[in-house]
Amino acid sequence: MKLVYKILWLDDNIDAFIEDRHINKIKDFLENEGFEAEIITIKEVDDFFHKLDDSFDLILTDFHMKDMNGDEVVRKIRKESHIFTEILFYTAQADLKNTDKLDRISFLQTTKNHHKQVVEKIKLLISLTIQKFHDIVVMRGMIMNETSEMDNEKLKIIKKYIDTNLSETNELKNSILERINEHFSAKLGYVNGDWKNKNNGFKNLIKDNFVFSADYKIETLGWILNKLSLTDFSECYKNEIINLRNKFAHATLLEEKDNNGKVLRKYFKSGEDGMTFDEELCKTIRINIAKHKKLLKILDDKLNE
Repeated sequence: MKLVYKILWLDDNIDAFIEDRHINKIKDFLENEGFEAEIITIKEVDDFFHKLDDSFDLILTDFHMKDMNGDEVVRKIRKESHIFTEILFYTAQADLKNTDKLDRISFLQTTKNHHKQVVEKIKLLISLTIQKFHDIVVMRGMIMNETSEMDNEKLKIIKKYIDTNLSETNELKNSILERINEHFSAKLGYVNGDWKNKNNGFKNLIKDNFVFSADYKIETLGWILNKLSLTDFSECYKNEIINLRNKFAHATLLEEKDNNGKVLRKYFKSGEDGMTFDEELCKTIRINIAKHKKLLKILDDKLNE
């Protein structure tokens, strides 16, 4: 699982869920858990199997449909497509007693408030699948991966701006150069010889992760945001993403055990300031990552105008 939680939903009456905003409620639930929701809704069985693959975190299907009953859909998912994603199929009409009991299948037969009961069951299943993901070691890997992807996106945005506004970057370039000269004397030959004397020197500089460090990327991001008269979220990004990522990367994995030696929970603790990285903090980090991914997307869209 990544930060995008994917749901594939088959129901020939899916419009009823859409019109009553039930799907938005599921999206809100996922976003409150720090995930981006991608819910693909489909009315036709053929379209469903065209979209089906193993990238989804949850599959939903109605039982009573005109083209194919839900139990047939489920058998085809498992036995023909060999997809073992968690599945919920539900009904307000049919009897589920004679359906095949396959692994990782949940059944829901409603009696009243059908849509509301389905949504509540979906939320419960989402919580269970998220809980399986909540191993703290897995979460650290996911957070490292997501922040690295955002670093790459940030660099692409900087390159895009420089490509079309190179002449405007002189003041920023000179400011960064002064600090590079102070802190990275081993790189002075490259910086002074290549960057200062070539028209494309700034573009060469940002390719060097040692010289053009995370702090300079953040500073450049803030500079671009101000140039474009957009809200400057660079300092917030530094505090909520970069600083926490760096602490998390070097934190020590610890275990809390009961008197019998059973592991009650795992967590990471930063040796720098004693910060504890537990499930709740990781949820906050996920929410912050989702927020800043959206902000970077807004900036990138602005540069594409």
